[in-house]
Amino acid sequence: MAISANKKQDPEDRFIAMLLAGIRNKRITLPTLPEIAIKVRNAAASPRTTSAQLAKLITLDPALSTRLLQTANSPLYRGGSKIANIQIAIARLGHPLVRNIIASVVVTQLFQARTLSPLKGHLKSTWEHTIKTAAICHVLASKFTRLVPEQAMLAGLIHDIGKLPILSQLEQFPELLASSNTIDRLLQLLHPQIGKVILEAWQFPSDMVTVAAEHENLQRHSGPAVDYTDLVLVANLQGHLGEPEAVSFAEWPTIPAYAKLALDPEQYLAALSEAQQEMLEIQRLLTA
Repeated sequence: MAISANKKQDPEDRFIAMLLAGIRNKRITLPTLPEIAIKVRNAAASPRTTSAQLAKLITLDPALSTRLLQTANSPLYRGGSKIANIQIAIARLGHPLVRNIIASVVVTQLFQARTLSPLKGHLKSTWEHTIKTAAICHVLASKFTRLVPEQAMLAGLIHDIGKLPILSQLEQFPELLASSNTIDRLLQLLHPQIGKVILEAWQFPSDMVTVAAEHENLQRHSGPAVDYTDLVLVANLQGHLGEPEAVSFAEWPTIPAYAKLALDPEQYLAALSEAQQEMLEIQRLLTA
């Protein structure tokens, strides 16, 4: 159901109206991809691009270069020797994984850019949940599906991207900042819709756009095959377990995304327990 943008006197309603109208009329600036990230993404997607050409682009950005080497040398991908050369790292990882790493660096930078925000506590908790979700997605994809684990990790990283402009615009509504519950309610209500708009503007593939738009829809059933939105939905639930409004684990079998994995609770919990070190390594990479 579309969210009404009718102007009302209530501060929450005024905020919702302002945010939606601002995005629709392009008065609010949404997060954008840096030019270098767009160039690297396009180059990595082309079968004509060589590792040498891609390396030349990536070395223009120290953050991208550093993350790529960290990933290539991590326990997840390390071969027989340490890599100190970008071109060799690209050859080891492959262009699709390099493309996902670049996207993860951009998302990380976006979350960490507003460290002086009065809402930095919400930013911090959102980012911590994001990297936890991404790590769980990677594990679920590798252990229980034929989906690409690195693409699943990226899906986890972008699922809450819509929260960034919401938090940014909330700074203009000091009357709403006093209530953490109000902030959480607005984030929950608005972020799937805003995330969809952002990823469409970034020209992400449709399956990633769907992740942002539908990962909160517990009754979503896209067919018999598990997709990236299903993984994010389950990982998102896992990431929120223990919180006051969280869906209890006992209810998960009624959720189509979880049912598609065809796991009994003992299998699921055992698999996550066995993969703790892998998840910690993924989270370490994302916060490096």
